[in-house]
Amino acid sequence: MTLEQRAARVRLLLTDVDGVMTDGKLYNVPGPDGKMWETKGFDAQDGIALQWLGWYGITCGLISGRVSPATEERAKQCKFKYIYQGHIEKIPIFEEIMSQAGVTPDEVVYVGDDLTDVTIMRRVGFSVCPANARPEVKNVANLVTQGGGGHGVLREVAELILKSQGHWDELLKKYEC
Repeated sequence: MTLEQRAARVRLLLTDVDGVMTDGKLYNVPGPDGKMWETKGFDAQDGIALQWLGWYGITCGLISGRVSPATEERAKQCKFKYIYQGHIEKIPIFEEIMSQAGVTPDEVVYVGDDLTDVTIMRRVGFSVCPANARPEVKNVANLVTQGGGGHGVLREVAELILKSQGHWDELLKKYEC
């Protein structure tokens, strides 16, 4: 099956966070209370592309092993329906989300970069990893993106989905391209 055929079936995008939506770096900065706060950087082009998916009926969610207020805020900005943090064992969450979303594994794209993501990647119809993912993850992925984590990975996936589902030209017209 081609990448375009896999992307054409997608109704749900699920992703890991650190190493996919971010470059994996965590920044500890002092807060106003003197305690250290964790923050991270997200790609703006990923954000708009995730919103475009929503316009065309594709639901988005994340499953992350870490708990981070920055991730929570970014997920809300990007209109994620499913936000699960603090879950290294991801299969039970994946199954719960699929049940709630009413989709089959073939209708899911999952984007991950590390070993904890492989179990889901083996179960979905379309698995993706960033260019700087672990070698074991690259071996499982249907697509290794051009960009590394935090550098437009989800934008690349979203564009492929929108093109494969016939929405790209309409989107370009909206922006007078």
